[in-house]
Amino acid sequence: MRYRLLEHTADAMVEAHGETLEERFANAAYALFDQMTDVSKIQPTGEMRIQIEAGTREQLLVDFLQELLFLHDAENLVFSRFDIILDGNKLDAHIHGEEFDDERHTKRSVVKGVTYHKLEFNDAHKTLVVLFDV
Repeated sequence: MRYRLLEHTADAMVEAHGETLEERFANAAYALFDQMTDVSKIQPTGEMRIQIEAGTREQLLVDFLQELLFLHDAENLVFSRFDIILDGNKLDAHIHGEEFDDERHTKRSVVKGVTYHKLEFNDAHKTLVVLFDV
């Protein structure tokens, strides 16, 4: 299981799973796009690279997800595969996807942002929790 949707009154809160921190970041990104559309219908035909450095892993996660959201909003892109390398507080990601196509991609929720509210890393359970403002 990549992620599960948690109970929240107004927004979308997800718990991303993964054996490694990289896998948890990738699954959080997958969950972000799965809130917006059916990720299984996204063809990973295009590739982009994102490099980010932040002071904490919490900031790194939020900055990464916000950058993905910006690419979606500004360039109408959706992504389904995330190859991530973390080195301390540096992230190097190769993301794979395509332009959103109204005929193939179903619109779900509109994600407006990623918040620090309820953000939590649980290394013992190999999870992280992140809240998407919808």
